[in-house]
Amino acid sequence: MRLLTMTWLRLPCPLTSRCLLSHCHGNQAMGKPWSRGVSRRASTMTCRALPTCPLGSRLGSPLAMLPLKLQPCRALSSARPGWYESVADSAPVHLTEQLLVSAQQLTGLPWWASILCTTLALRTTITLPLAVYQTLIIAKVEALQKEIAEIAKQLSYEISVRAKEKHWSEKTCRYHFRKNLQRVVSELYIRDNCHPFKTSLLIWVQLPMWVGVSLALRNLSVGVEHIPGGLLEQLAAGGTLWFPDLTLPDSTWVIPVSLGLVNLLITEIFALRQLESSKFQKYMTNFIRAISVVMVPLAATVPSSMALYWLCSSCVGLGHNLLLRSPRFRALCRIPLTRSDSATPYRDIATALMTKYIK
Repeated sequence: MRLLTMTWLRLPCPLTSRCLLSHCHGNQAMGKPWSRGVSRRASTMTCRALPTCPLGSRLGSPLAMLPLKLQPCRALSSARPGWYESVADSAPVHLTEQLLVSAQQLTGLPWWASILCTTLALRTTITLPLAVYQTLIIAKVEALQKEIAEIAKQLSYEISVRAKEKHWSEKTCRYHFRKNLQRVVSELYIRDNCHPFKTSLLIWVQLPMWVGVSLALRNLSVGVEHIPGGLLEQLAAGGTLWFPDLTLPDSTWVIPVSLGLVNLLITEIFALRQLESSKFQKYMTNFIRAISVVMVPLAATVPSSMALYWLCSSCVGLGHNLLLRSPRFRALCRIPLTRSDSATPYRDIATALMTKYIK
C-alpha cells in the first residue's frame, strides 16, 4: 500500500498530490498509521478527487507541459461560493478563457491587439447576423403598420354597428375591439413571420457573450488559482500606450470616458430612428443613458483588459449600427424599405445630432 501511495504522489496533478499529502500528514498527526485499515468511505473520497485533473496530466502527457495550458483544477473549500463566484467559475467562462488564450497564441499578437481582434471576430460572426435579422423583423413589423391601421378602422366600424344591434356598453365595445384586433394582428405576424418577440433574440445572445468574455478576462487578469503565472505576466506586459499593464485599472480614465461617450452615441443614434416614441420607449432611452454614465466609474475600477474589451465591443457595435443604416447593405441583406429609411442616412444623423446638441 505504501508503494501505491508513493506512485500516486509522483503524479503531475498538483491537487491530487496536495490531497494525498495532507491526508497522510493528518493521519500521522493523529497517531493513526497509514495501513489497510483505511475506511471504504475515505478511500472512495480520495479516488473521486483524481478525475478533477485532466487525463493528460495524470498520464504525464506532453500536453501538460505547455506553459499556458489552463488546468481546470480547483482548490477545495468548505465555504459555499456566492453567485458571482459560481458564475466566474462556470464551464462557459472557462471555455471562453481557453478561447482567448488560444486566439492570442495562434495569432502571436500582443494581448491588447488580440483582445481587439477577438472582439471584432466574435461580434462580426455572431451578433452581426442576428442584428441583420433583428433589423429585418423590425422592417417587416413597420411595413405592417399601414395595413393594421386600415384593419383597425374597419374593425371599429363593425364593432359600432354590432354595438347598436346588441346594445353594448362602451366598455364592452372596447373589449371586443381589442380582442379582435389582437387576433388579427397575430395572424398578420404569423403570415409574414415577423413576431416582435424575435427582435429580442440579439440581446439574449449578446448579453451572455459579453458577460462571459468579461469574466474570462477578469479571471485571467487577477490570476485565479487555475491561471498559470506566466500568463499573468504576459497580460501585465501586454498593454500599450497609456495602459501598459492590462491587469491594472486605467488610471488616466481615457478608456472609461471613451466607453461612456461611445455608448451615449449609440443610444442617441438609436433614439433618432424612433419617429414617434412612446412613454415606455422614452423611459428605456433614459435608462440606457444612465447605464452608459454608470459604466464610466465602473470601467475605471476593473482591469484594463476588461475595460478595453468593453470599449472595443461598443465601438464594433457602433460600426454595425452605422452599417445597418447603409442603403446598399440593406439591399444586399434584402431588408425592406421603411418610412424611416433615408438615401443619405449618415448625413441625416450628423445633421440631427448637431441640431439637437450644438445649435
